[in-house]
Amino acid sequence: MQNSKTSITQQFGSYKPSKAILVWACVATAAATMIVGFNWGGWVTGGTSRTAAAAAADIARGELASAICVERFNAAPDAAAKLIEFKAITDGYKKRQFVEAGGWATMPGETAPDSRSVQGCATALAI
Repeated sequence: MQNSKTSITQQFGSYKPSKAILVWACVATAAATMIVGFNWGGWVTGGTSRTAAAAAADIARGELASAICVERFNAAPDAAAKLIEFKAITDGYKKRQFVEAGGWATMPGETAPDSRSVQGCATALAI
């Protein structure tokens, strides 16, 4: 009596899938890859990427303008007296007005200061 059982390796080696099964396997693999990539792999769409880059640029621009504002404030000839006057102000809105009126937050080539740089400058000076 001959053994008619074949091993799993032999069965796998002789398996010939149809074209439809191959196509659906490729579709399922592509879908699973996209699901994993967008949910856990950190993939984003182009629109999301552009939005994040624009937000990061705005934040960086505000931080740079704030640093320049603080540097200009400290470089002023009456910086010590102005700092005492600034720290005596208790209202945050009035502090921002003080920085705007001093002209330290207005960047070269601009006619008015950016609100983000004024806020950052006032926050940095208050420390």
